[in-house]
Amino acid sequence: MMLDLQPGQKLARGVARHLASHGFVSIEEFVPTRGLRVDVMGLGPKGEIWVIECKSSREDFQTDSKWQGYLDWCDRYFWAVDTEFPTDLLPEETGLIIADAYGGEIIRMAPEDKLAAARRKVLIQKFATHAARRLQALRDPGPGR
Repeated sequence: MMLDLQPGQKLARGVARHLASHGFVSIEEFVPTRGLRVDVMGLGPKGEIWVIECKSSREDFQTDSKWQGYLDWCDRYFWAVDTEFPTDLLPEETGLIIADAYGGEIIRMAPEDKLAAARRKVLIQKFATHAARRLQALRDPGPGR
């Protein structure tokens, strides 16, 4: 399975493991709204929502023109990169996680900008629905999937 993962997917796996160690659940490639797809969305034990974008190279970061649109869909925003990534490229006002396929570590905590209650409710419901559909598809990959 690990051989089939792309570099960004390996980072996402490590990020998900790290989030789990803090009591978060997470979904990869989550769509909070039309036109945006975040690499990892984490839902914390107190209902906090974090977005983590995984960047596997300088080019991957420099061609990302949508990341600022994600700020309206989370309480905290992080970049996840590996140890070889030139972290000086990343905006200082965002969080930083150094990760690999097996785990990660928060190097710089992202500033908190709390979501409005109505948006949080919609996101949590969408998160739960998305997670349930993925689980159902794993258990029953039959017709219509």
